[in-house]
Parts: sequence; structure tokens; C-alpha cells
Amino acid sequence: MRSIWNGSISFGLVSIPVKLMNATENHAISFRQIHVEDGGRIRYRKVCELDEEEVPASETVKAYEDADGTVIPVTDEDLASLPLPTAKTIEIEGFVPSSAVDPLQLDSAYYLSANGVPAAKPYALLREALRRSGKVAVAKYALRGRERLGMLRVSGDVIAMHGLLWPDEIRAPEGVAPDTGVKVRDAELDLADALMNTLGDADMDTLHDDYREAVEELVAAKAAGEPVAEEESEEPEGKVIDLMAALESSVRAAKESHGEDGGEVADVHHIGSGRGGGAKKKTGASSKGASSKKAAPRKAAAKKTPAKKTAAKETAAKKSAAKKPTAKKSAAKKPAAKKTTSPGTRKRTSA
Repeated sequence: MRSIWNGSISFGLVSIPVKLMNATENHAISFRQIHVEDGGRIRYRKVCELDEEEVPASETVKAYEDADGTVIPVTDEDLASLPLPTAKTIEIEGFVPSSAVDPLQLDSAYYLSANGVPAAKPYALLREALRRSGKVAVAKYALRGRERLGMLRVSGDVIAMHGLLWPDEIRAPEGVAPDTGVKVRDAELDLADALMNTLGDADMDTLHDDYREAVEELVAAKAAGEPVAEEESEEPEGKVIDLMAALESSVRAAKESHGEDGGEVADVHHIGSGRGGGAKKKTGASSKGASSKKAAPRKAAAKKTPAKKTAAKETAAKKSAAKKPTAKKSAAKKPAAKKTTSPGTRKRTSA
């Protein structure tokens, strides 16, 4: 790992020679700009706006433009002559709990390595002191022509340093928070907690850049002359959704993705959908009871049906007997049929 800065950590009267190395690397795919017609690369040249001639790097210097437009040249020699005590030193200012550092201040990350065998002992001393105290060191250092703020902490067996933004470089979140009139119900919080518990912990080691992989596949396909596969992207709907319904669906989807039963969402909360589920179960049970009660009269009616049919036949026979005397005699010869006739039928017949 190549060092980008050599200096020392000033820990009181203890000086620890160290090397500074980048702890991160950028894996983003870089593109060039080309001329569409012939594929020629587009390059930027430094041109003086007064004589419109290209100026080499050896003839360019820094300059500060005043409010009235006056340009004041500032050379590297001018900056090097400034009394900067942190030019080659990481000056520890004090120690604070890690929670005292706002994550908004975090900038670049570096590893600090002991520079040489004599530096190993004081390096290990500072590392173990930080580890045991549970605190981080706040320090000043100079890098790339300016003084910066840093935070030293223990990362495994090494001391890591995070560049920090100065407190006055953090903007106040004015007008960013939602309206204070927004209220969150306990039932909504319960579902949000259930969703968080279902999603579980994030495995940071498994996270990767899907977009970068897609760009790499796109470049490889175009280089091979293969057709580029287009995926339909779902457009976000600009609708105001039902928050409770969205939370319930999210919990159900998260459970299904984790191999759990997604039908237990109603047990998570005690509002509308949960009660509705219980009501449906009771309704189902009552409907079964109602259907069994209704079935009983039907059976009874089925038993009485033959008697009614017999009575209806005898009534029709008597009416026809009134018209045909011969039929009356034949009806009189069948006493069994008269016995089966119900009393109610006889009254209606005589009427």
C-alpha cells in the first residue's frame, strides 16, 4: 500500500513517526468524451482568455480573486512560507466519545502505519489507549496545501484516521424537516418496528454496486457486438398511498423473502385489518351454524311432503268426482286413500 504523506503523530511529548495511506478506493467506471463522427477523444486545454493561446502547466499559478474582481497571485512558495505547525504533524487536540462526532463531518478515510521499527512501541501504546478508553482522538493535520481536522480511532490492529469537515462547513437543516403538524400513530410505529425486525440486520460484506455491474455488462456486450438487453424500469407512482396498507404489504413481502409465513401480518397490530380478520372468522362460524339450522326444517318439510302430495291428489280426485259420478264410486271403493287425508285438507275441500 503506497503512502501519500509522511509525518508524525504528536501525542503530548510522545512523537510517533507514521505513514498515511488511503483506506478506500474508487471502483466507479470512468468514461471519456469522444467526437461522435470519428471517435476522436476530446481533451481540455488551458487557454488564456486574453491572448487565446494555450498555456503550459509551468506558466500557471494559483490566484485569489477579490470581491471587486482584482486577481492576487499566490504561489506555492508563498503558501510554504506560512507558519503551519501541522505541516508534517498530526497534532492531537484531545479525546472525545465517538458519539460526539457528527457523522455529517466524516470525509476521507486513511490508515496510519508506524514508520520504522522504533515507532512500533508508541504506535501500539496509542492504539491500546484508544481501545481501552473507548474514545477517539481529535487532531489537526495539513494535507494538499491546507490544514484539516481529523479523527483517530482503532480499526482492528491499526489506527485509522478520518478527515473531518470543520464545524462551520456543516449546513444547518433549515426548511428540510417536514411540517411539525405531522403525527405518527402508535399502530404505524408498531408496523414499522415489525418491518425493521423482519428485515433484520444488514450484512455489510454482501452489499455491492449493482449499477456498476450493469455498466460493465453493457460495455462487454457492446464490445462483442451483441445486442444490449433492455430492462423495463418501474416508474415510481406519484400517488399518496395508504401508509398502513403499505407497511402491511412491506412486512408480508419481507417475511416471504425470509422464508416465513406471510399470512401472520394481522397479528402484528391491533387495528382495522386485525379486527376485521377476527370478525371474518366469527362470521364463518355463525354461517355454518345458520346453515345447519336451516337444513333441519328442510328435512322436516321433506317428511311432510308425501302427505301433502297425497292430499292434493285426493282433492283433485274429489273435484273430478263431482263432475263424473262414476269416478265418485271408484273413489269410495278406496278407504285407504281417505284415511291418509289430513284434517286440514278435508276442511279446505269442503269449503
